[in-house]
Amino acid sequence: MPLNDPALEIGPKDLAARLAEAAAGGPGAPALLDVRQPEEHAYVRLESSRLVPLPELAAGLDELASTFGKDAEIVAYCHHGVRSLHAAQFLRAQGFTRARSLAGGIDAWTRLVDPSLPRY
Repeated sequence: MPLNDPALEIGPKDLAARLAEAAAGGPGAPALLDVRQPEEHAYVRLESSRLVPLPELAAGLDELASTFGKDAEIVAYCHHGVRSLHAAQFLRAQGFTRARSLAGGIDAWTRLVDPSLPRY
């Protein structure tokens, strides 16, 4: 699957709507996977996200599969969306068929959804 495939990404506003719908009792929220480094995650993160830095993703596949299941919707995010695109493509190649990337990363989230979060 090419990196520029739109099925690999979800926009910040679409993800925010999905999370709000789930919080209101709608269908389950996607699992949020932060593929940045620990210091980035400590500075700003999406609530309920799980940190698995991109270089550690391959080693963490079994844990992700047992925690979420390979059929779960997983939205990976990073700072600007590049690392998370690679993560989503890798996860799909490993059988996580609904893995996606947050378009524009947490930077876009802080601009378009929650400006109260710190930017870097």
